[in-house]
Amino acid sequence: MSPADRIPVMIPWLGEEEARAASDAVLSGWVAQGPRVAAFERAFAERVGAEHAVAVSSCTTALHLSLVVLGIGPGDEVVVPSLSFIATANAVRYVGAQPVFADVDLATGNVTAATVDAVRTPRTRAVLAVHQGGVPADVHALRAACADWGLPLVEDAACAIGATVGGKPVGHGALLAAWSFHPRKLVTTGEGGMVTTDDAGTAARLRRLREHGMNASAAERHASDKPVLESYLEVGFNYRMTDIQAAVGLVQLGRLDAMIARRRALAARYDRLLREVPGLTPVRDPAHGQGNFQSYWVLLDEDFPGGRDGLLGALAEAGVSARRGIMAAHLEPAYADHPCAPLPVTERLSRDSLILPLFHTMTEAQQDRVVAALGERARR
Repeated sequence: MSPADRIPVMIPWLGEEEARAASDAVLSGWVAQGPRVAAFERAFAERVGAEHAVAVSSCTTALHLSLVVLGIGPGDEVVVPSLSFIATANAVRYVGAQPVFADVDLATGNVTAATVDAVRTPRTRAVLAVHQGGVPADVHALRAACADWGLPLVEDAACAIGATVGGKPVGHGALLAAWSFHPRKLVTTGEGGMVTTDDAGTAARLRRLREHGMNASAAERHASDKPVLESYLEVGFNYRMTDIQAAVGLVQLGRLDAMIARRRALAARYDRLLREVPGLTPVRDPAHGQGNFQSYWVLLDEDFPGGRDGLLGALAEAGVSARRGIMAAHLEPAYADHPCAPLPVTERLSRDSLILPLFHTMTEAQQDRVVAALGERARR
């Protein structure tokens, strides 16, 4: 089978409009962090219902800065899901603190107030919840629990742009939320991230920290008709986004509603077709919100023929690119010596789930091929 006949797991929705926007940024002569970044921040904040948005170089750096502004450091513990891309746990280590892994809900893949409560200790200083694969966590319950415990809640919303909780966008009302613009996400800038918050002082410090702790950005100095002698108020980082990336992001943000509508339509069709395939359970919207279907995953019965890895191989032979389900950080070599409580649901999801192809140009014929390959394996 030729590469052109294979069904990819994901294709970013990029086109001529993004190319022109990037070209215009290059031709403007301002390619570093500047006016387009500021415009992207304003548009993004409005979209997610936050007062402030601060663009950075990745979601990983967004998570890192979120923990820095909370004052998390050595000797502290932060409760996180192991069921997440490893950057979630790594960000805790970046500030010298220890991640404490909480188990997750089987249906959503997200931590709950109960799973966090089961592992928090007197050393817990924050909770980092993930909206996994675009499925929104029950942040209303988590925020209420964290308020009772006196703990800040950081939301890893890397995958969740456009998802909703109680009819409001994910990120609305968040103390701090971190976002990703990696190509696997709905809105992409190639690489890049964002932190959103409703607190003006926190946003101002985030802006300093992303630019070496400087009290006046390059854009501000350039706009002034008088010399500006900047000061470096604390040790910061080089976590800036470029105007080229932001130009692409502005176009992408304008596509978001169409992206979500298309992905939800494809997910609904998958749901109908997969009712005829035994031995698997598709991801679905939780009762408290709607997902964006950044990923469409299925959980296999524990006796599924050949297991998850056998199914991945069968799909590959059929020309279908699928991926293992969400990783479990505590099972990776980087955390081999890291103590943690039993995580049975996390391990079940990591072992028995896989992500199916889903992208805006996917055809019904391609979906039919995916489902046929799944059905052939399931009925062996």
